[in-house]
Amino acid sequence: MKKNGGIIKSSKDRGAWAELCFAMRAMQEGLRPARPWGEPSGYDFLVDCSPQHIFRVQVKSTMHKQNSWYHCSVRTGKNAYKKNAFHFLAAVVVPENVWYIVPGKLEWGMSTLGFNPHFSAEKYHPYKEAWHLLRGETPGTIPRIHACAEGTPQAEPNESTLCRWKQFRQWLENVPAPNRIENQPF
Repeated sequence: MKKNGGIIKSSKDRGAWAELCFAMRAMQEGLRPARPWGEPSGYDFLVDCSPQHIFRVQVKSTMHKQNSWYHCSVRTGKNAYKKNAFHFLAAVVVPENVWYIVPGKLEWGMSTLGFNPHFSAEKYHPYKEAWHLLRGETPGTIPRIHACAEGTPQAEPNESTLCRWKQFRQWLENVPAPNRIENQPF
């Protein structure tokens, strides 16, 4: 983030730098960022992670720290973004090298957000490094399980194995119906 030995002073250049960093990190996370042509309204990237999930992403960066909070401007020019302008806000706290992937619906109408990467009770802590959201994943769900049994059967299972199977069956009974293994298309 250096330019002529100092910080990138132009906010437009700093924004372009943040967008390049987002694209690079998104690719490291297994995502496919695409830059739309022209000046789209309210988003910087389309992120394609599967045929069912293409998200509009607005990228922002902040270096402005007051007390222990980083303040991130979330507006276009002088106005807040319009409702449904983007699906996710990807904001990088530059000095900490921490990304926040925040659902857009939490930000509509707001012009500034406060991030504190070291404070676990902050409003946006659940979205810190939440790249799984851009993959369309929900934590705690199993998208699909592939299994195969081969080889010769072994001797009778011991008590430890039976105990583990019993625990697995109890866990499986508590999994909500849409996430159950038998409901998954194979």
